[in-house]
Amino acid sequence: MFGNLSDRLVDTFKNLRSKGKLSPADIDATLREIRRALLEADVALEVVKLFTTAVRDRALGDEVSKALNPAQQVVQIVNEELVLILGGQQRKLQFAKQPPTVIMLAGLQGSGKTTLAGKLSKWLKAQGQTPILVAADLQRPNAVNQLQVVGERADVPVFAPEPGNGVGDPVKVAKEAIKHATQKQFSVVIVDTAGRLGVDEELMQQARDIRDAVNPDEVLFVIDSMIGQDAVNVAKAFEDGVGITGVVLTKLDGDARGGAALSVASVTGKPIIFASNGEGLDAFEPFYPDRMASRILDMGDVLSLIERTQSAFDEAEAKKLAEKIAKEAFTLEDFLEQMQQLRKMGSLKSMLAMMPGAGQMREQLENFDEREIDRTEAIIRSMTPGERRQPKILNGSRRLRIAKGSGVTVTEVNGLVNRFEQAAKMMKTMAKGGMPQMPGGMPGMPNIGGGFAGGFGGSKAKGKKDKGKKGSKSGNPAKRAAEDAARANGALPNPSSSSSGSSFGL
Repeated sequence: MFGNLSDRLVDTFKNLRSKGKLSPADIDATLREIRRALLEADVALEVVKLFTTAVRDRALGDEVSKALNPAQQVVQIVNEELVLILGGQQRKLQFAKQPPTVIMLAGLQGSGKTTLAGKLSKWLKAQGQTPILVAADLQRPNAVNQLQVVGERADVPVFAPEPGNGVGDPVKVAKEAIKHATQKQFSVVIVDTAGRLGVDEELMQQARDIRDAVNPDEVLFVIDSMIGQDAVNVAKAFEDGVGITGVVLTKLDGDARGGAALSVASVTGKPIIFASNGEGLDAFEPFYPDRMASRILDMGDVLSLIERTQSAFDEAEAKKLAEKIAKEAFTLEDFLEQMQQLRKMGSLKSMLAMMPGAGQMREQLENFDEREIDRTEAIIRSMTPGERRQPKILNGSRRLRIAKGSGVTVTEVNGLVNRFEQAAKMMKTMAKGGMPQMPGGMPGMPNIGGGFAGGFGGSKAKGKKDKGKKGSKSGNPAKRAAEDAARANGALPNPSSSSSGSSFGL
């Protein structure tokens, strides 16, 4: 979503880095470019003015003039001010002291409230809560049925005593839901309310009536990130009419300009608590202002990638695999198991987008076909157990049979086997404590560019060799802070120590 904005900001900072000392004219020229980039991204004008004024005041102060690298100091200032307009600190859900906690969802029709209710319930269930969904949208056609389908997919019960489609009293349903949740000991009640195509008094009155009836602990305003500057007006209307406590951004995976995300927290004064970035129920995560600012400045989001990896990979299984590789050969069966764990993390494309510098490979990422993983899995599953354990027995006739069984060409089978043999040697060396350069990437993964060579199967980009020392610190203060945090979590090696990589560069 922030692709164009990221490109503009990164290009602006490139021009700064070529200057050893910054004059007021340099800073003003940089701020003009930043202002244009923000306005083109549909950020609200009042937010742009506040942001650029704050950056200018700090950039013209001693903070930059006395810095050893003033250009990088300006980048850090922009990063910190971005964090502030995105809300500053992360804000977590407020749970009731006495269950159930009541969460009311409000927003316009089409903002994704019903789907988000399912995503939120599934996330809460993973946190150890026992949520229940409440069908209080009784006006939109099939809204009740849609919530029931979403609840079934999330494996969360739905309270829906009324059929909807214009039948039933949503206030009464909401009241009964609280009683039902208390009796059945559900810890969280998520109330899905009706929306409209536009802000009107009838919508606000119904939302106020439901709010007064259930006294929610959180009133989350669900906003479509793709509606641009109008998001600010809608957010203000809901804040004045209902009194929201937090914001949830949906459709962050879209190709809109993203101004809503950068405007709504600053204008309403309410924090963004969650963000939804895809259709799947797992495409949902807590919102971290600092991490989002890093993504916008193309510094990546290493911490989110670490958390997603830790939640998907079994540490005991990883240790068992490492011990096995140290003693025995790494087989295609092991690779298939690792690839299945990798898929639990969600879209590979979204994971790669969290890597620092991913913005420079946006075109390759957009053209990356997730189905390559399916084809790789089909090739391996078309092999016999003996062939998976000993790929060396794969002669021409066996490879032809595997290609026909998996619906691919013999060339694709040969490519997978060749890359696997290279990776197996690498895994053996890593298990013994070495850190070889990966020659051909992860077996089965398509070449998506040099920026991710080694970890995710891209070949090294042609040109100058990377002369940087392993684990060396970045000269960019904001990026260095992110690296230090990643090192604290064990995701990056310390400059002074050598480290063996984990399976498949993760």
